Amino acid sequence: MKTFSKNDEGFEVERYELEETVPCQFGFNRRRFLQTLGGGIAVLLVAPSSEGQESGGRGHSSGDGDDSLISAWLHIDADGSISVFTGKTEVGQNIRTSLTQAVAEELPVSLESIRMVMADTDLVPWDGGTSGSRSTPQMNSQLRRVAATAREVLLDLAAKQFNTDRSSIVLFDGMASAAGSGEKISFGDLTKGEKIAITVSEDAPVGKAANWKVAGKSVPKINGRDFVTGRHKYSSDVNLSGMLHGRIVRPPSFASIVESVDVSAAAAMPNVHVVHEGDFVGVAATNSQIADRALNAIRSEWKSEPQVSRVELFDHLRNTGQPGDQRRSQNTGSMEQGLTEADHTHENTYTIAYIAHTPLEPRAAVADWKDGRVTVWTGTQKPFGVRSDLARALNLTEDRVRVIVPDTGSGYGGKHTGEAAIEAARLAQNAGKPVKVVWTREEEFTWAYVRPAGVIDIVSGVQKDGAITAWEFHNYNSGSSAIATPYDVPNQSIQFHRADSPLRQGSYRGLATSANNFARESHMDDLAHAIGMDPVAFRLRNLSNDRLRAVVEKAAEKFGWTPGVGDGVGIGCGIDKGSYVATCAEVQIDREKGDVRVSRLVTAFECGAVVNPRHLENQVEGAVVMGLGGALFEALDFADGRILNPRFSRYRLPRFSDLPEVQTVLIDRRDLPSAGAGETPIMAVAPAIGNAIFAATGKRIRSLPMVPNGLPA
Repeated sequence: MKTFSKNDEGFEVERYELEETVPCQFGFNRRRFLQTLGGGIAVLLVAPSSEGQESGGRGHSSGDGDDSLISAWLHIDADGSISVFTGKTEVGQNIRTSLTQAVAEELPVSLESIRMVMADTDLVPWDGGTSGSRSTPQMNSQLRRVAATAREVLLDLAAKQFNTDRSSIVLFDGMASAAGSGEKISFGDLTKGEKIAITVSEDAPVGKAANWKVAGKSVPKINGRDFVTGRHKYSSDVNLSGMLHGRIVRPPSFASIVESVDVSAAAAMPNVHVVHEGDFVGVAATNSQIADRALNAIRSEWKSEPQVSRVELFDHLRNTGQPGDQRRSQNTGSMEQGLTEADHTHENTYTIAYIAHTPLEPRAAVADWKDGRVTVWTGTQKPFGVRSDLARALNLTEDRVRVIVPDTGSGYGGKHTGEAAIEAARLAQNAGKPVKVVWTREEEFTWAYVRPAGVIDIVSGVQKDGAITAWEFHNYNSGSSAIATPYDVPNQSIQFHRADSPLRQGSYRGLATSANNFARESHMDDLAHAIGMDPVAFRLRNLSNDRLRAVVEKAAEKFGWTPGVGDGVGIGCGIDKGSYVATCAEVQIDREKGDVRVSRLVTAFECGAVVNPRHLENQVEGAVVMGLGGALFEALDFADGRILNPRFSRYRLPRFSDLPEVQTVLIDRRDLPSAGAGETPIMAVAPAIGNAIFAATGKRIRSLPMVPNGLPA
C-alpha cells in the first residue's frame, strides 16, 4: 500500500509496507534492497523534480510517469550501524563530513557509527547531481528531517519496549533508556527484526541551529586519513581482474570529420583489441604502453574547416549575439531618464577569456560488463546523468547501467558529463573484458568543456552625491549567473545574449558570476573614482541589502581599510546562490618589470548557519586561490580548432610562489538556513585585484586575465 502527502517544504512523502514490492527509479527495487540490509528502520523521503542547477537538465521520471524522485533515506541496522544514502558526490568539498554531522545532530549517535553511501546509482536515490552549491541547502536539510523522523520512531519503540510513557525516554549515543529505571537498550537491539518503512513526518522536530551540538563544529574530515596516506582509491586506481587499458583516436581539431581510418596495423598487434564503430575508434590492450603503441599505429584522415581563433573571439561573440534572453533580463525604470539625471556617465566593455577546469584528477573510468549489464566506476558530479548518457550511447534501459563514483579529485563544475565512461564501456563491450580509460592531461585540456568566454558592455550614470541613477548591462555568451546588480538603481536594463561559442563550453565554479562580477565591480570603482568617493563608502551608499553590507563592512574592518588608505588596495563584493562575499586585495607593483604580485587577500563570507567552520574556511580559501589564476593569467589559447597550450607547462596556474597572505572571516548566521559555499567566494577575487591595480597604477584593466604577460605598458 502506498500513500502520499506533502510536508512544509513541498516535499512529497510516501509510506510503503515492506511486504509490497515497490519499483523505484528505473527498476530499482526498494523492498529487495531493504532486505539486503537486514532488520532495522528505513526512512524514505520523496521530493519533486528540480532543474539541474548548472547543466539545465531535468529530473527523470519514474517508470509510471510520476515526475517525483526519492531524495534521501536512512537505515538503522540490527547491529546499530547507520547507513545514510545520498546521490551527492564527494569531489573535495567535504560534503561527506557535513552530511554526517547533520544526521548525528538529529539522531543522537556518534559520527563513527554513520556510514554515508554516496553516488552509487544502484544504491542511492535519484539525485540531480552535485552542482549549484545545492548539497548543503538541499541535502543537509533533507537528511536532518529524515534523521529527526527516525528519532521520533525510536522514542515510540523504546516507550513500548520499557512499557512507559514516551516522555520518559532519553536517547543518547545510540542508546535509549527510561528515566530513573537504569535500563537501556541500543538502537540496534531496539529495531532488530523490524522491517518497516516510515514516512518522513511533515513536522519532524528538527533542532534549531542555535542549539546545535554536533553540527556547527569543526569536526575532522571523515576518512581523511585514507586521503593523506594514499589508501583512498580514485577512479584511475580501480583495478579489476583481467582489465585492459583503453585509448581513443582523437580528431586533429574540433569539428573535424573522419574521411578514412586504417586500423589494420593495430589489429595485427598481439594483445590488442581494436574498436571501429563509425567515428568512434579506440584500442584496448593489456597495459597502457601497448595501448599507446597500438593507437599510434592507426592511420586516419580527417576533413577540417577553418574556425574562429582566439584573436577573433570577442568580435565573433558580439557579432553572433542573439537578442536578449527575456527569461534572464531585468528592466526597470527608464535608462534615458537615469542618464539625464546623472552628473557623470560612464561606458565601457569588458572581456572574459575561456579557461580550463584543470582538475587534479583527469577524467577516468573503468567499465565492466556482466550478463548484459554494465557497471562503470568514474569521477563525475552527476552519476544519474552519466547513467542516462551510458544508456543512450549503448542502447540500454537504465536499469542495466550502474554508475559508482569514488570520491573524486575535484570537479569545479567540469565533470557533469561522462565521456570517459562511455569510451570505457564501448571498449569493454567489444573486448569482453573490463577496460580502464584515463584521459591524458592534454586530452583533458582539449576535449573537456571549458568556462565560457564573454563580452560585457556597461553604460551607467551617477550623481555627485554617489547615487547611481542608471545601469545598463549586456553580457554576450558567458552567462547570466549573478547578472543582476545588488545595488539600488532605479533605472536598469540588464540582458544576457546567447552567442556562438567556438569552443565547447559548460559549467564552471560559480558559472558566470566571476565574469559578471568582475565587470560590475570594476565599473563600480570607476564610478567612485569619477566622483571622488571612497570605493567602500560608495558601495555602502548604494546598498540596502543588510547581508551584503555586513560582509563589505567586515572585510574592510579586517583588512584595515580607511578612506584614502593608500595605493595598491581594492575591494569587490557580490551575492550568489544565497551566499554573500566581499574581498579586499593588496597588490605590489614592480614598475620596471611590470610584475604584479598580490600580497594580501581578506575575504568576509556569509552563508547562513555554518555547519563546519574549518571546512567552510577551506572552501573559501580554495575558491580564492582558484580565482587568483583566472584573475591574473589563466587563458586558453586556440586557433583553427586546436588548443595551443594544452599542458601545465604552457597553461599558467597559481603556484605556491604566487600565493598571497590569505585571511578569511566567517559570519555565522545561526538564525538563517545554511546556503552553499563552494562557488560564491570566487566571484570577488578578480575585481578586488583589478581595483587594487588601478589604485596603484591608474591603469584600468578590463580583460580577464588581467596580466598574463605582466602589466601592460
